[in-house]
Amino acid sequence: MTQLSQNMLVAVPLAPLVGAIVAGLFGKAVGRRGAHTITILGVFIAFVLSALTLNAVVDGARFNATIYEWMTLGDLKMEIGFLVDGLTAMMMCVVTFVSLMVHVYTIGYMEEDPGYQRFFSYISLFTFSMLMLVMSNNFLQLFFGWEAVGLVSYLLIGFWFKKPSAVFANMKAFLVNRVGDFGFILGIGLIVAYAGTLDYAQTFARAGEIAQLTFPGSDWMLITVICICLFIGAMGKSAQFPLHVWLPDSMEGPTPISALIHAATMVTAGIFMVARMSPLFELSDAALNFVLVIGAITALFMGFLGIIQNDIKRVVAYSTLSQLGYMTVALGVSAYSVAVFHLMTHAFFKALLFLGAGSVIIGMHHDQDIRNMGGLRKYMKITWITSLLGSLALIGTPFFSGFYSKDSIIEAVHASHLPGAGFAYFAVVLGVFVTAFYSFRMYFLVFHGEERFRHKPFPPEDDEAHADGHHDHDHVHEPHESPAVVTVPLLLLAIPSVVIGYFTLGPLVHGSFFADAITVDATKHPAMAELQSHFHGAMAMGLHGFMTAPFWLALAGVVTAYVFYMLKPAIPTMLRQRLGFLVRIMENKYYMDWINENIVAAGARLLGRGLWKGGDVGLIDGVVVNGSAKLVGLTASVVRLFQSGYIYHYALVMIVGIFALLTWQLWPFLQSFVTR
Repeated sequence: MTQLSQNMLVAVPLAPLVGAIVAGLFGKAVGRRGAHTITILGVFIAFVLSALTLNAVVDGARFNATIYEWMTLGDLKMEIGFLVDGLTAMMMCVVTFVSLMVHVYTIGYMEEDPGYQRFFSYISLFTFSMLMLVMSNNFLQLFFGWEAVGLVSYLLIGFWFKKPSAVFANMKAFLVNRVGDFGFILGIGLIVAYAGTLDYAQTFARAGEIAQLTFPGSDWMLITVICICLFIGAMGKSAQFPLHVWLPDSMEGPTPISALIHAATMVTAGIFMVARMSPLFELSDAALNFVLVIGAITALFMGFLGIIQNDIKRVVAYSTLSQLGYMTVALGVSAYSVAVFHLMTHAFFKALLFLGAGSVIIGMHHDQDIRNMGGLRKYMKITWITSLLGSLALIGTPFFSGFYSKDSIIEAVHASHLPGAGFAYFAVVLGVFVTAFYSFRMYFLVFHGEERFRHKPFPPEDDEAHADGHHDHDHVHEPHESPAVVTVPLLLLAIPSVVIGYFTLGPLVHGSFFADAITVDATKHPAMAELQSHFHGAMAMGLHGFMTAPFWLALAGVVTAYVFYMLKPAIPTMLRQRLGFLVRIMENKYYMDWINENIVAAGARLLGRGLWKGGDVGLIDGVVVNGSAKLVGLTASVVRLFQSGYIYHYALVMIVGIFALLTWQLWPFLQSFVTR
């Protein structure tokens, strides 16, 4: 059996970190070429080592050890350590491969940007953060990686810090994630309090004991509270309703980082974490049902919002929200392996779609409105073909990667016995039509039909579209294919988008690849067992896919999009007028931003102001601090009256005092004398 070397594993996250430090701190010294060379080399080394690790894991190798002990508090050890099994090895390869493609792509996309070295430093640091998260064997390191990806996403979303919209978007992402992270750290705190450890293996070993306890002061199961708290963290990172609001606005960052956030790093962290915590979640049906319903709401209702978007990147962003909902639904029905399988296939075709959108933006001189495009397949053949392949994978076309993972999720939900499974099944099945419709609406408007860009004047130099530092002095609005550093990553991502599902479905979902990484109680949650009992190979599943309801719904979505936007473009206009109320709701994103701003944030400010005025100023300053000072002053002013400094005053007081004491002592005797 192949052994995993500790030094090799340590080198995986450190290689991108070294690249990030060199490009970030010595960017001027190494120059643009040096910055992209050192960071790409670092991520390439990490990818090669991750591939070797995956190969060793396939051969049966495992690793779970402490690398460095940071501190000890009583019996609680705070350590840096790695856990490498099938789940970790797969995530390492996905993160490093997608990151490598994004790094290469960035050379072309950010070519004219003044923050070139800084950007490479950030994306390399992002890769390091995500690797630390997925490789951790304890909650301390998990939380470090969790917060690190949040911090770097803040830096990257607001990369163009002179754009007010970018600054607003990165602050929004940061604050929304703080809400989720508050729940996450409460969950970790409860684990430390009741399991007495930060180590995964020790926590899972004591999970049965924790499952017997109730939350203090209530009849809630403690394990349910822990799992829901952990999942609230995942709702923030993986953008689940209602903590999804930051993800569409993250489009304010450069396109390469949109691809990295949406495909392989930040938003997959929550899905990975819940899969890793499967031994805990399996003990609480209430928590699983909560996960299932939240995922179903996100999968369906975020897909609806993709239909009305006109910014090419926002269409893909809402697609990510919807697909994350699908993954969350799979987690809710205990199909953890299916969830991470969809995470893996989705990483490839979503990175492909984002980078394809970026290529279109380059070709369109940084115009992102799909209403100003059309007919681009003639000018951008590689971008056209790869975007088509990505779209076919996204909608679940049989034999494409997305088909195997998405249909597995739908079947797993159908087999689940949880109370929320009926609603979730409706949501994921209807979501197939919605996904196909908005995906091919974008595809047809961008690559087919009338060349609408010919009727659109080129945006002026000072237009907001150029606030990102991109300037093009060619005022002829003529699309062009992107350079090789952009198109080669598209081609390399298109390959796994098409074939990787076919080759990995068997071992990852129906085999034993995740056997020691994921725990499922088949007696209580039979979805996976039923799914596996009907599996007869990837080829049979692909052929059967042409006869299933999801295929026909996807086909109906494509045909509807073609009719609406190619044959009868008056229909969407008429529907917008007839369904004005619904369109307004969707254009306002279900008013979630309004609710957050005018109810949640305003309520928090009102509470804070009340605590400040009433609690801090009124009670603490007014009563406790200033009140005690005034009491001392009042007492002193009274006592001062008796401190005249004259001896005869003190003598008089002494005589009066002695007389009072004598009276008090002799009073019983005087009382008895009077009664006699």
